[in-house]
Amino acid sequence: MKNITQNFGHLYHPVKTLVVFKKQGNENDCYVESYDMDNAGRPINGHPLSVKECHALAKALTMNLKKGQGFLIPEGLLPKNVLHIDSQTDGSVIWHTPAQSQQLLFLSSLNIPCGIAGVPALLWKAKKGSLQIFALPDEAVSLQTVLHKAPFFNLYTDGRVCMGNVRTSIPANCCLEKFIQLWEYHFFNSYFSHTIHGESPVKGNLIQLWQQLLKTGEAFPAELLTPSKYQLKHLLP
Repeated sequence: MKNITQNFGHLYHPVKTLVVFKKQGNENDCYVESYDMDNAGRPINGHPLSVKECHALAKALTMNLKKGQGFLIPEGLLPKNVLHIDSQTDGSVIWHTPAQSQQLLFLSSLNIPCGIAGVPALLWKAKKGSLQIFALPDEAVSLQTVLHKAPFFNLYTDGRVCMGNVRTSIPANCCLEKFIQLWEYHFFNSYFSHTIHGESPVKGNLIQLWQQLLKTGEAFPAELLTPSKYQLKHLLP
């Protein structure tokens, strides 16, 4: 039998209920009563909210506020590869990475060995629960830069990554540097499995291309990238 208890979430039990009473016709004339909860989840021991309970509530609210305020805040200077941060609307970051060698994982059904291969310069846009990725023909970036299709499996035509059963773990107070690190880790440590809609994102056969790159160790041939219909400006909120 398989132990799956680590997949269970935390179970929360009600322990306290606050009831706000106000005088009819006067919004400012009110008071708060506190109730404990019995084992059946019923309110008992009603009493005016005490100073001690007020302090405990204020402390809990302050801690939650601080956790949210740390999201996407850089630990130091703004990283040079970060192009845009939207911490107000949807919590997203756009950044780019240079052409480099990366460990890549493929399902055996693709007949591509796992290993280290050259990948092109990449443009990333991530939110807490989603990722878009494009390729860059070179590392010069502007709002008018034409984004190319990333030469990977598991991608939709708009650059969205199908993460399958990969679970992302982005904390509520995740700093900017950790946010980027986690998304790059999740992407390159998940198994590539299939092309979506059967379309190749490169000129030629995608499987044969990765078989060759893993065998030779040569840099990714940027001339095989194909343009998408997007420019960098289209990814801004």
